[in-house]
Amino acid sequence: MRLNDYEQEMLAGEHGAAKKYGMEQVVRVGTFFDAPDTVEVAQVHLMADPESLGSSGVEFLEGLAALPKAERTVVVPAVTDPRGVDLAAYQRLGQTEGMADLERRATAAFRALGFMMTDTCINYQTICPPVLGEHVAFGDTGSSIYANSVQGARTNFEGGPSALAAALTGRAPRYGFHLDAVRRGSCVFEVDFRPKDLSDWGALGAYVGRKMASYWEVPVITGFDDAPTSDELKQFGAALASFGSTPLFHMIGITPEAPTLAAVFDAVVPKAEKIGKLEVDALIQSYMPSDDKLDVVVFAGPQLSLMEMQTLAGLMQDRHIHKDVALIATTSPEIKYACDRMGLTETIEGAGGMVLSGVCFYQMYAREIGEANGWKRLMSNSAKLVNILGGYGYEPVLATMEACVDSAVQGRISEAAQ
Repeated sequence: MRLNDYEQEMLAGEHGAAKKYGMEQVVRVGTFFDAPDTVEVAQVHLMADPESLGSSGVEFLEGLAALPKAERTVVVPAVTDPRGVDLAAYQRLGQTEGMADLERRATAAFRALGFMMTDTCINYQTICPPVLGEHVAFGDTGSSIYANSVQGARTNFEGGPSALAAALTGRAPRYGFHLDAVRRGSCVFEVDFRPKDLSDWGALGAYVGRKMASYWEVPVITGFDDAPTSDELKQFGAALASFGSTPLFHMIGITPEAPTLAAVFDAVVPKAEKIGKLEVDALIQSYMPSDDKLDVVVFAGPQLSLMEMQTLAGLMQDRHIHKDVALIATTSPEIKYACDRMGLTETIEGAGGMVLSGVCFYQMYAREIGEANGWKRLMSNSAKLVNILGGYGYEPVLATMEACVDSAVQGRISEAAQ
């Protein structure tokens, strides 16, 4: 890799041990992917919850945090993905003091390094959305695909060590989706219906994701005359990234790099595969169990926007969750504050639900809290969450937000969901 003078100095340790570590990581990743040099990143979004870090990962962060401040401080704006523990509510969920203590230690270390503890996977909706052509280093798959696709920024899926390295150095290796050539379309899907709700948008993303053969494939979507909302694109992209390990899609006439089909293909445009409502409905039905048992309803993965929280509060107005079912909604700390101020939190929790701040369900020891509470059958309107939680011992069900709330109130999977 070609390094400039400043990068060579960081690699040699002339700017301290933290930046030396960071530049070593950049070079290792860049060498593996044949990156010719680096790009300067404008911001970093780091995914490193304590469940993933473990005690050894937290100890590593504490070692960096103990270095002199001038050496350890991040050099670009750096924010965090959802955490594993909402310290105001963890005991109600059956999380342990050990989990909470690890969370406190990790948070202290990140703050010492100069990270802003935004604790959100929807940083593009709530903090500082990147712009067309901007190079960033994002870790969460949902935030990465949204930044790449909807906003036209440039990032790969950055693991925790790589995102940390980017924050400490302001650099990422120039490979993958930082390059024009990699951002070209690979295949075309023509959608002949308009999804009605967020679960449909997620299921559509899941269907396309299952068709992807590798990280490097870029699906191109046609068939929409008017732009989906931010939340619709959020659910579509998050599911596509989850089911397909896909960092970028183009939606013709909607996303900024795709005004026409010809704009995203170098030569002949591939024949489109058609997707109709029957295919998407079949995917949703594949998650429907043979009985109506229900333990917990979760709205997470991604965290809910203010608009989603308003919709949820409206659905729960003057109702109450069944005593045998738990209902959880997760959102960012900023949106949680707005919900408190607007009375949305009061409405949801008054109906028996829980509003959690700064966490996302699958990152908060989902298996352990399921075992602690006896939760097995889980219902959600998030295709991404449903996809992930099958590996955590749950029996997930995908349905609309309205059907999820109706089911939580009835204490069983409602007929509307089936």
